[in-house]
Amino acid sequence: MTKKYNISVEATLEVIGGKWKPVILCHLIHGKKRTGELKRLIPNITQKMLTQQLRELEHDGIINRIVYNQVPPKVEYELSEYGDSLREILSSLCKWGEHHIEKTYGTTKDYLEDSVLNR
Repeated sequence: MTKKYNISVEATLEVIGGKWKPVILCHLIHGKKRTGELKRLIPNITQKMLTQQLRELEHDGIINRIVYNQVPPKVEYELSEYGDSLREILSSLCKWGEHHIEKTYGTTKDYLEDSVLNR
């Protein structure tokens, strides 16, 4: 049976929804990252969850996993060409979040570790 959606945003959220996927993708907008780099950038995510989310994003064709044949092993993640089509959406989400923090708290200074947009 073919899956049906009530509204197209459901398909988007099925792929990039949840607590961690948009955060991971916002970091990958700025270039390739190793797993350890992502873990440092997202300190509240567990290693298990990070690995799971990366695998799901790779499976859906949103990111590429690049394995370098060297010792010690090196693996990097980057947005795929298909994933890059989310760049504008992700940037808008980041901008809206900054605006929301400023509206709610009057500043981002004490409420935002590092602006993804300012890197």
